[in-house]
Amino acid sequence: MWAREVRLIMRDHAVDRDLAERIFGQTVAYLVTSAENPDIPMGPTPAVDKGVHSFVLDTPRYWDFCMRHAGTYLHHVPHLPEERASQPKVLQQTIRGIQAAGFRLDKELWSALEVDCHQCHACCADSPR
Repeated sequence: MWAREVRLIMRDHAVDRDLAERIFGQTVAYLVTSAENPDIPMGPTPAVDKGVHSFVLDTPRYWDFCMRHAGTYLHHVPHLPEERASQPKVLQQTIRGIQAAGFRLDKELWSALEVDCHQCHACCADSPR
């Protein structure tokens, strides 16, 4: 799965292999952490969200990943600009959660101040979960 998802990120976002691997590594860390902490609002930076989007679109592999790590499908529900008031807090919670879960944080990929959308169902009031 790793090699396929890295190639999809390279294809979809015109990045080199090294950056694509970093993006996918942080995507996995984010998704696992958010799945294990469904009551804590979390969301990716735009850089990490590139990996989330590529993964979500590879539905068979994303479905398998969700079932294995969350026991349910993790829906992707983008937020509108007026819903972003709490984004800095969400980003801080996400970073703390990833570090507390024992994942290595790629600080360059988590340095954005805004989060465009959330993969984590815990952030979405209208989530089907």
